[in-house]
Amino acid sequence: MVTTMTTLLNRRTLLQLSGSALLTACSRSKPEEDVLADLPVIPKHDRIAPDSSGMIQIDGKYKVWTKKIGDGAIKVLTLHGGPGSTHAYLECFEKFLPQAGIEFYYYDQLGCGFSDKPEDTSLWTLDRFRDEVEQVRGALGLENFILYGHAFGAMIAIEYALKYPMTLRKLVLSNMTASTLDCDTYMHQLRGTIAPAILAKMQQFEDSGRYQDPDYETLIEQFLYTKNRCRLDPLPEPVQRAFTLLSRPVYNTMHGPNEFLFTGNLKNWDRWTDLMRIQVPTLTIGSRWDEMDPTEIEKEAHKLPHGRYAFCANGSHLCMWDDQQSYFDQLIRFLKA
Repeated sequence: MVTTMTTLLNRRTLLQLSGSALLTACSRSKPEEDVLADLPVIPKHDRIAPDSSGMIQIDGKYKVWTKKIGDGAIKVLTLHGGPGSTHAYLECFEKFLPQAGIEFYYYDQLGCGFSDKPEDTSLWTLDRFRDEVEQVRGALGLENFILYGHAFGAMIAIEYALKYPMTLRKLVLSNMTASTLDCDTYMHQLRGTIAPAILAKMQQFEDSGRYQDPDYETLIEQFLYTKNRCRLDPLPEPVQRAFTLLSRPVYNTMHGPNEFLFTGNLKNWDRWTDLMRIQVPTLTIGSRWDEMDPTEIEKEAHKLPHGRYAFCANGSHLCMWDDQQSYFDQLIRFLKA
């Protein structure tokens, strides 16, 4: 199997150049910096015009980026995953939600994408991200809104629903179970399906702490990410962009070196016993090839007082891309119900 490495390295040129789909962070280009310099700061409770973007001040000193897409009575605030990713991989929402009369908002969390990137790693906690969402909601003037979270974004959404239920209309928890222990357990099950020779090679890199070695990152990409992260080849450009722009400080602090190694400050997060406190209608979404156990995500829906479960039979962790029609059919049906 070692002789196949040349083939593996050629599979996705962009991921090869950036090292790893999830672990490579890169600085913003000059054109992006120019765009940021021109964006207005949105005063609290001022609404954004359709299809416009701006910066929202949080914690009295930082700015986060948001963008409004479409116009409608149903309003959805999206929370991207990572930790440390960007809104970019959610850009496929533009092909489905506005056409259904649904208004939605992109939002790059602090430290991510177009938002400010402070170097203080003490900022990267789940509680602070939860409270950041409430500041963003207030600045956007959202009331009776729907909160959508994917992966890590779904963790933030659960925490938000538990602390700030007053203005929530519905909740969507996409591709995330209610415990990081479940995630870690299932990831090791997936790891167990890798051929012993490849596992031994991965272990050599891990034992010596060479998590950023290009050969190690290529193994992770080939034997996990292409099967369980996104099954499209080539990757859609927005997905490539999101992977390339991942904020490594945020990811490493909260998760760890990669998806197989959960060593960050989220490793003991568990909300199974608190799901019963979430009273708003909630949709959980799982998929056959996900990094998360779809049976756990279905159980999550049953634990919620008003939970529903959507399953994408052909999808992976990014089933909004590789099982797109099924994903959006079920999501839009719930949003408009």
